[in-house]
Order: sequence, then structure tokens, then C-alpha cells
Amino acid sequence: MPDQDGPDASPPPAAPPAAPSARPPGELPVELPVELPVELTVNGVRRRAIVPPRRLLSDFLRHDLALTGTHVGCEHGVCGCCTVLLDGEPVRSCLTLAVTVDGREVTTVEGLARADGAMSPVQRAFAECHALQCGFCTPGFLCAVTALLREDPTPTERRVREGISGNLCRCTGYQNIVKAVHRAAGLIAEES
Repeated sequence: MPDQDGPDASPPPAAPPAAPSARPPGELPVELPVELPVELTVNGVRRRAIVPPRRLLSDFLRHDLALTGTHVGCEHGVCGCCTVLLDGEPVRSCLTLAVTVDGREVTTVEGLARADGAMSPVQRAFAECHALQCGFCTPGFLCAVTALLREDPTPTERRVREGISGNLCRCTGYQNIVKAVHRAAGLIAEES
């Protein structure tokens, strides 16, 4: 029997050639559509649009629908300026893809006013209590507070502070915002 390591040893079998990659590294296995249809209700109006899959709801509202009341502050979901109501619940529109709201209802700050154009109780309370200074954060606060008061019509001080904790204001110090929430609760109760 010949020595396996000797001169008569046959070379080890060659490894099979690597199969060519079906796609370059990092490329998705399927081709995504360039644009997708969405149909949603925005401030009571049914809207249809074709949007890129990665279009943010904030950009869709501001650029495609010209609803510029929704502000974009941080683009990371931290400041709350972009808060809108999605089926009545506050969401960060800078973190929400427009295609994910297909078939749903979005309310922006422009949709909070009454049908006759009069301010909502929350908007009125913010004006009466001077709960804004520069106003950049105000649309997000108005949407968040509207949702809070629908859920809890008579919130405690602690509940109010929890309810607005996802929204940052760099001007007011929050005292007048808290007062405005309580005032809005009173205005809503008076209307009932």
C-alpha cells in the first residue's frame, strides 16, 4: 500500500467551483415597485395617490397634499412636532411610511378646526392661555392634546403631563400648555 503522503499520493479532489451569486451583495431578492397606490382619508377628504414606498407620511402631507401645518423638527420621532392623528391616535408622521396608512384616517392640525372654520376647544384654549410662543411645536401639541382629551375628558395634572410628554417645546416651559389642556377640558365639558 503506498504511503498517503509519498510521491505516489494523488492530490486531494478540487473543491467544486463556487456558484455565481444570483445577485450582488446587499441587493434585495425581489425588485420593489418604484411607486405604490395609497388611498386614505385626510381631514375628512378621501385621497388617492401614488407614492414611493419609502415616502414618509410627514412628507406626503406637506409636499404631496400641501398640508404644511404638520411640522418636521427632528426627523427621528423625538420632538413630537410632526404628530398627527391616525384613526384618532397620535403618531409621529416622520416615522410613519405613507404606504402604511392605506385605508386609514389621518387628521392633521388643519383638520382640528370645526366645519365652519371656528377653532376647536383645544385650539381655542391654547390661544386663550398663551400656550405657544414661536408656534413651531404647536401643531403636534394640538393633535396630542386632542387625542388625550378624547381618551380622558377630565385628566389630572399628572395625566396631562404624561399626555404631552412626547412633545417638546423649547419656548414656553410647559406651564401654559398644561393650563391650556385643563381649559380645553372645561370648554369641551361646557359644550356637552
